[in-house]
Amino acid sequence: MKNFFILEGAYIVIGIFILLITVYVTTRPFMGKNAPKIGISSVLFFLILLIGGHYAITSSRIDTVKKAFDSGKQILCENRIYTKAAQFIQVEKSNEWSIKDDDFVSPNYTRRFHLARCIVK
Repeated sequence: MKNFFILEGAYIVIGIFILLITVYVTTRPFMGKNAPKIGISSVLFFLILLIGGHYAITSSRIDTVKKAFDSGKQILCENRIYTKAAQFIQVEKSNEWSIKDDDFVSPNYTRRFHLARCIVK
């Protein structure tokens, strides 16, 4: 459950904001009597579907990256800090990288890379 909130926390906040807008719009005097019930339930269903789908795809990619790393394949991780240098960091077991708490860590590199932001090369 902790991993879900780490990966989807920003989308949950955006979803709550969208729901607040939906509540505001559907409770206006010019809207129908059933508009809040129908509007909120349909928007909530849609948001749950999108956030749940995104989590399923992301956790599937994390499992794929873990398996590929364990088998010795090269992994590319997004590097957002140094945009003028390489946009990706190449991660390999042979370069002293390891997995700790869903992050790639290395004694030769100060920054951690979350597995959700990596792909198999």
